[in-house]
Amino acid sequence: MRKYLLLILSFVGLAACAPGKVFSPSALPSVQRAIPRVEKMPNHPRPYVYKDWRKTALAFDQYVFDENQKGPFLPLIWWDHAGRNFPETTFGLYTAIGDVRMGPHVNHGENHEALGALGAVISASLVGIDKSKQDGHNYVRMMRNYLNRDNGWNVIQNFTNKGAHIGGGYGNDFWYEIHNNVLFFALADLYPKEEGFNDILHTIAEQFYRSDSVMGNNYSYSFFDFKNMTPGKNHIPAQEDVAGGYAFVLYAAWVRFGEEKYLKAARNAMDVLYNQKENRFYEAMMPVAAYIGARMNAETGTNYDIQRFLDWTFDGTAVGREGWGVLADNWGGYDVSGLAGSTVHQGGYGFLMNTFDLMMPLSAMVRYDQRYARAVGKWALNASNAARFCYPYEIPDSLQAISQYKSVTKQVIAYEGVIKESVYPEFKGITPFAQGDGPLWHEGMPQQTMFSVYGSGHVGFFGGVIQATNVPEILRIDCGATDFYAKTEAYPTGLYYNPYDTARTVQYETGSEKVDVYDTVSRTFLYRGVKGKVLISIPPDAARVLVAVPAGARYRVKNGVLLAGKVPIDFGYGPK
Repeated sequence: MRKYLLLILSFVGLAACAPGKVFSPSALPSVQRAIPRVEKMPNHPRPYVYKDWRKTALAFDQYVFDENQKGPFLPLIWWDHAGRNFPETTFGLYTAIGDVRMGPHVNHGENHEALGALGAVISASLVGIDKSKQDGHNYVRMMRNYLNRDNGWNVIQNFTNKGAHIGGGYGNDFWYEIHNNVLFFALADLYPKEEGFNDILHTIAEQFYRSDSVMGNNYSYSFFDFKNMTPGKNHIPAQEDVAGGYAFVLYAAWVRFGEEKYLKAARNAMDVLYNQKENRFYEAMMPVAAYIGARMNAETGTNYDIQRFLDWTFDGTAVGREGWGVLADNWGGYDVSGLAGSTVHQGGYGFLMNTFDLMMPLSAMVRYDQRYARAVGKWALNASNAARFCYPYEIPDSLQAISQYKSVTKQVIAYEGVIKESVYPEFKGITPFAQGDGPLWHEGMPQQTMFSVYGSGHVGFFGGVIQATNVPEILRIDCGATDFYAKTEAYPTGLYYNPYDTARTVQYETGSEKVDVYDTVSRTFLYRGVKGKVLISIPPDAARVLVAVPAGARYRVKNGVLLAGKVPIDFGYGPK
């Protein structure tokens, strides 16, 4: 549903003006809203190098999904013949290189994480690889094996068999279930015709609907038992931000199936999180709430001030999981701003997977609320630069834990994160420092587990969204790539942020058909009836969100939304 329409010359739509009259926008420019934490980030992060994330995602897929790789710790994929949940063979990926907890001979090959597999399959799909028919395998269909039917939970869990891995299951840690179900819904939208997925999505939606009904206005739990429909608390802090993930799944289910009860439950989840008195950001779902809040405001008439969710995502004031947010700092001459993780642990600890996954909701959010275009663009510039410091070939050997083993990464597998001060005494005083948490997970695990396969596998959330332009440090952020379960079709929409103190001109590719180029920030048509490459001037320290609308479209305003024919191009154009 989220794929762009073909650029066509004309289509049916009610005209906002008489035939022959050119539509001129009358709405005022969009006033940009700041995210205070982003304001602390540099306009020009240093040292700056553009990393081709799309190329990295393609190379990651080629390396990790090659079962014929030879050498120490290889291959990184194996086949699981246990037939858990569905009577079929599925695959496993190591969580980290050299992870002794996993592999074909451990627990009948069942020790493998959905978080890594789903991330890797979605990632490849976002950069154009069809994972439903790759080398004779349907990796998309295999993802259904994480639907835990055998234990009665009937939601996607982090393992095919709860409790399979060394140390027990992840069934008592709320975010694993919710994040994995968000990812599965995203995958299913990328492959809307995958056989049997509709039934699985409906099963998950029913479980989320029932559990939301049980929790009501209180999401203050460490986990939820989906078999017995009972919430619970344990030594893990309450994770109220999972309500953002609930809202995503239930809203997507409403779009997919049209059942109003799912929309009602999605609103309840949003209301519960919105009414929290303090920042309860735990892992990954707070920014998802910002995205769904923006969509609900645009599409269903709600009035959430999503600034609340964005501030809670970025500012590091989280309680329960103290200091969880986004870094805005320079360590030893390296700008690490934009990395998501802990702002306080050992002076700060940014994680690669969390940073990749932050792009998924924020880039799509701008399509529905362009007031945050500048803030998101500036964050994306910083994050795309800082994330590369997790890769062993992107940072000096002296600033990483196991440079002697880096050749096994093939430049596509990274450390789990970058920390200000390492917990390892032999590296004390070195900053910044790239490392992994692997050696702390299980006694006796080799150091090579510092290289994170599962975190690196989410690279497509950058690779499928970020593109370079002809101007260094000005990126194109695709606002449609991760806009999953969009209610309507959309025209190509891209965010461009200019970090310079003077206007800069970028080349803009319109395609082979004539289009009108509309900027949702300035609310102006920059070009009409053009094709091929055109030049776009971007004001200093400012952003544009450009929409390529088929030339000849008829424009009208309905309920505050500017439409080109039947396709919305500016959700915040005027009063509802």
